[in-house]
Amino acid sequence: MYKSLAGTLALILTTAALAGQAPTPVTPPRPDAQVPPITFRAEVDFVEVDAVVRDAQGGFVRDLRQEEFQVFEDGVPQTVTAFSLIDIPIVPAERAMFAAQPIEPDVRSNEGSGGGRLYVLLLDDLHTAFQRSIRVREAAKQFISRNLGSNDLVAVVHTSGRTDAAQDFTNSRRLLTQAVDKFMGRKLRSAFLNRLDVYNRNRVTGSTTTIADAEEAERLHHARSLLATVKNLSEWLGGIHGRRKAVILMGEGLDYGILGSVISSELTETSTSSSTDGGLGTPPQTRVRPNRGDGYTLLTETREAIDAATRSNVNIYAIDPRGLAVPDEERITEAGVLPDDPFLGIRPTDLADELRTSQDSLRVLAGETGGFASISSNDFAPALDRIVAENSSYYMLGYHPTNDKRDGRFRRIEVKLTRPGLDVRARRGYGAPSGRAAKSRKVEAAALTSPELREALDNPVQTSDLRFSLFAGTMKGSGSKTAVTIVSQFLGRDIAFAPSDQRFTNALEISYVAIDQHGKVAGGNRERVDLSLTRATYERALQNGFRLQSGFELAPGRYQLRVAAREGGGKLGSVHYDLEVPDYRRPLLSLSSLVLSSSEAGAVPTAGAIPEFARALPGPPTTARTFRPHEEIALLAEVYDNDARQAHTVYVTTALRAEGGGVAVFSNEESRSSRELGGKKGGYGLTVRIPLKGLAPGLYVLKVEARSSVRDTSSVSREVQIRVAE
Repeated sequence: MYKSLAGTLALILTTAALAGQAPTPVTPPRPDAQVPPITFRAEVDFVEVDAVVRDAQGGFVRDLRQEEFQVFEDGVPQTVTAFSLIDIPIVPAERAMFAAQPIEPDVRSNEGSGGGRLYVLLLDDLHTAFQRSIRVREAAKQFISRNLGSNDLVAVVHTSGRTDAAQDFTNSRRLLTQAVDKFMGRKLRSAFLNRLDVYNRNRVTGSTTTIADAEEAERLHHARSLLATVKNLSEWLGGIHGRRKAVILMGEGLDYGILGSVISSELTETSTSSSTDGGLGTPPQTRVRPNRGDGYTLLTETREAIDAATRSNVNIYAIDPRGLAVPDEERITEAGVLPDDPFLGIRPTDLADELRTSQDSLRVLAGETGGFASISSNDFAPALDRIVAENSSYYMLGYHPTNDKRDGRFRRIEVKLTRPGLDVRARRGYGAPSGRAAKSRKVEAAALTSPELREALDNPVQTSDLRFSLFAGTMKGSGSKTAVTIVSQFLGRDIAFAPSDQRFTNALEISYVAIDQHGKVAGGNRERVDLSLTRATYERALQNGFRLQSGFELAPGRYQLRVAAREGGGKLGSVHYDLEVPDYRRPLLSLSSLVLSSSEAGAVPTAGAIPEFARALPGPPTTARTFRPHEEIALLAEVYDNDARQAHTVYVTTALRAEGGGVAVFSNEESRSSRELGGKKGGYGLTVRIPLKGLAPGLYVLKVEARSSVRDTSSVSREVQIRVAE
């Protein structure tokens, strides 16, 4: 089953999606390969530690060698067997100057996957006051707009488990912003104020009702939900190796009253500072070991969440949206008269204690996992910039621990340097696993997708040993479904062909899975392509690559499409594609995806022809978006006209504009009369040839726009960014 974050992140896969589906045979073509060295492997007893090293001026030190690092676990030296310097540039999104926002690419690729930063925005709606919802949204959107590079991936999770607001890993600022905009704080009222209400009612009525927090059970449930989310999220991210993983927790911290003493009694042994780097701020004299009960349960689950994060090398960064604006005095005034009886257990300092407890919980989660907490600051920018810096340049160290006992105990990690004058920062340790090691999962023989391919589909991020690019386009399908066309184009040199009887052979296994907003498998397909190429076709595939066309139908909605491929030599890769499937039957006017081919597209060996495209285009659809100056682009689209109210004309304009804007370098306009449809709903096909000869090298935007002569009908458009090569 594809792993799902049990009510937390809806767009995550679970395995066996395509079990039992029969393979669709396709006729061949294809090429040869090379594998980048794998330094960090997914091994149960392998520990990864990332270390940030700075000089006296605060600058990152980039010239350290493996032998200059010393790693100790519980004081025992460890042998570092994997070492890598990670130095990730922030790559700005490529954008035409006249475009207000970068145009989202319609082609995705796994080439260079793993080269950017990996973030999860964990928005804690359970512990954020409603009136501060906008501050969380502003901070999250500030991070997306200012700190996100085009090579980074971000997921959005809400601690309440809202599946409609979750967003799986993507680089789309639009989709991320949509997920953030759905955030709405639902923090419970202060426990102190609830108890104060009871006290004031008792004063008026003369009642002797117990002065208690009526929402205590729900408050405990919310605290446990946050900790379970951190644990599940960390375990999910544990499948990603060889890179730092950052969870940016935005919220006001746990507000369950006993947690302050619980945390200070169990989770800290030496730290008593109040710094934003994870200090607890709890004086030693308040450390009291709690009795078993709700507090003990919360303590256990806090430890389990931190252990899961440290085992998976997940760094938690906490951003408190309250900043300096905590209107405690106003809340006390609104609540009524303060009691003057010290034996009632209500003190004027209780609100301040609640604030400290919640802030301490943020410091603990961040500090114990190698991150930091930004507390009492109204300016989020410095903290967000620091998060990016810490996740851009660091050293990744890996070792097999000398203590391999599965006793569940905390293992303290210390990273030292032999070079003097440098400061090294790494996580403090990790929680060892307990119990028996999980057995490897058996895949039933009837499940046609291979275990290796299932693992690639299960991975939260793309894999790139087998490199390919992917285009997914939508057009009107049969009945209520929408047709999804998928074009996959592989690098020829990545497939290892075996020469046999004057031919070159291999096989491709490919699985397609579409996951809806609720994390359910909504559709998919599996294909096996047996390749047997002549020498001429083999050499052409080595030079130009290999292409496969496929497709299926989906109900309208938002999906993450995951495509994984494996060649016979064992090399595999996967691509994740954010796919929005429109309902072309409903709008008065709508426009399909833009399918591109070119005069040189036929040079790529292609399997799985789609007849409709073969009739309309001079060559197969291509995933290429960089073209040579002598090429001619062929465009195919469909305009859907569902306005049967009156006779009208639909005007369709195709324009190619250089990145500087100004006059279009190519323009074509066509008009279609609704009379062609006989007064019924229908559509018009559009095919346009665009010569590139004479165009200067650079970035261009191809735009198709359809508009109706009926005034109350909105125009529709699609844009694709292309490049003309030197």
